[in-house]
Amino acid sequence: MKKFLSALVVIAFALVGAYPLAYAGDVKATTEEVKGEIKSSGERVKGESKALKEEVKGNDAKADMERAKGKAKANQQKAKAKVKKEKAKIE
Repeated sequence: MKKFLSALVVIAFALVGAYPLAYAGDVKATTEEVKGEIKSSGERVKGESKALKEEVKGNDAKADMERAKGKAKANQQKAKAKVKKEKAKIE
Protein backbone atom coordinates (compact mmCIF):
# COMPACT_ATOMS: atom_id res chain seq x y z
CA MET A 1 0.00 0.00 0.00
CA LYS A 2 2.85 2.35 0.80
CA LYS A 3 4.43 1.77 -2.63
CA PHE A 4 1.11 2.45 -4.32
CA LEU A 5 0.66 5.76 -2.50
CA SER A 6 4.24 6.74 -3.24
CA ALA A 7 3.75 6.00 -6.93
CA LEU A 8 0.48 7.94 -6.93
CA VAL A 9 2.14 10.98 -5.35
CA VAL A 10 5.01 10.86 -7.87
CA ILE A 11 2.58 10.65 -10.79
CA ALA A 12 0.49 13.52 -9.40
CA PHE A 13 3.54 15.76 -9.05
CA ALA A 14 4.72 14.81 -12.53
CA LEU A 15 1.37 15.78 -14.04
CA VAL A 16 1.18 19.03 -12.10
CA GLY A 17 4.77 19.85 -13.07
CA ALA A 18 4.13 19.15 -16.76
CA TYR A 19 1.08 21.42 -16.94
CA PRO A 20 2.99 24.74 -17.07
CA LEU A 21 5.19 23.35 -19.83
CA ALA A 22 2.15 22.54 -21.95
CA TYR A 23 0.68 25.95 -21.20
CA ALA A 24 3.95 27.65 -22.19
CA GLY A 25 3.66 26.08 -25.65
CA ASP A 26 0.20 27.61 -26.08
CA VAL A 27 1.47 31.03 -25.02
CA LYS A 28 4.36 30.83 -27.46
CA ALA A 29 2.02 29.69 -30.22
CA THR A 30 -0.29 32.62 -29.60
CA THR A 31 2.68 34.99 -29.56
CA GLU A 32 3.90 33.67 -32.92
CA GLU A 33 0.43 34.07 -34.39
CA VAL A 34 0.17 37.69 -33.23
CA LYS A 35 3.66 38.50 -34.51
CA GLY A 36 2.72 37.03 -37.89
CA GLU A 37 -0.45 39.12 -38.05
CA ILE A 38 1.52 42.28 -37.26
CA LYS A 39 4.14 41.53 -39.90
CA SER A 40 1.40 40.69 -42.38
CA SER A 41 -0.33 44.00 -41.76
CA GLY A 42 2.98 45.81 -42.17
CA GLU A 43 3.62 44.21 -45.55
CA ARG A 44 0.10 45.04 -46.70
CA VAL A 45 0.51 48.69 -45.64
CA LYS A 46 3.91 48.94 -47.36
CA GLY A 47 2.40 47.65 -50.59
CA GLU A 48 -0.50 50.06 -50.34
CA SER A 49 1.80 53.04 -49.68
CA LYS A 50 3.98 52.15 -52.67
CA ALA A 51 0.85 51.82 -54.78
CA LEU A 52 -0.37 55.24 -53.72
CA LYS A 53 3.00 56.76 -54.64
CA GLU A 54 2.77 55.19 -58.08
CA GLU A 55 -0.81 56.43 -58.53
CA VAL A 56 0.33 59.97 -57.76
CA LYS A 57 2.95 59.59 -60.49
CA GLY A 58 0.23 58.33 -62.84
CA ASN A 59 1.45 54.72 -63.12
CA ASP A 60 -1.79 52.82 -62.54
CA ALA A 61 -0.38 49.51 -63.79
CA LYS A 62 2.62 49.72 -61.49
CA ALA A 63 0.32 50.72 -58.61
CA ASP A 64 -1.74 47.56 -59.13
CA MET A 65 1.46 45.53 -59.24
CA GLU A 66 2.68 47.04 -55.95
CA ARG A 67 -0.67 46.27 -54.29
CA ALA A 68 -0.49 42.69 -55.50
CA LYS A 69 3.08 42.35 -54.24
CA GLY A 70 2.03 43.71 -50.85
CA LYS A 71 -0.85 41.22 -50.61
CA ALA A 72 1.41 38.35 -51.66
CA LYS A 73 4.01 39.24 -49.02
CA ALA A 74 1.26 39.58 -46.41
CA ASN A 75 -0.03 36.10 -47.26
CA GLN A 76 3.52 34.75 -47.09
CA GLN A 77 3.96 36.22 -43.59
CA LYS A 78 0.68 34.66 -42.48
CA ALA A 79 1.80 31.27 -43.78
CA LYS A 80 5.14 31.57 -41.96
CA ALA A 81 3.33 32.53 -38.76
CA LYS A 82 1.05 29.52 -39.08
CA VAL A 83 4.05 27.19 -39.42
CA LYS A 84 5.76 28.79 -36.40
CA LYS A 85 2.54 28.51 -34.42
CA GLU A 86 2.26 24.78 -35.14
CA LYS A 87 5.92 24.26 -34.21
CA ALA A 88 5.39 26.13 -30.94
CA LYS A 89 2.39 23.98 -30.09
CA ILE A 90 4.46 20.84 -30.57
CA GLU A 91 7.31 22.09 -28.36
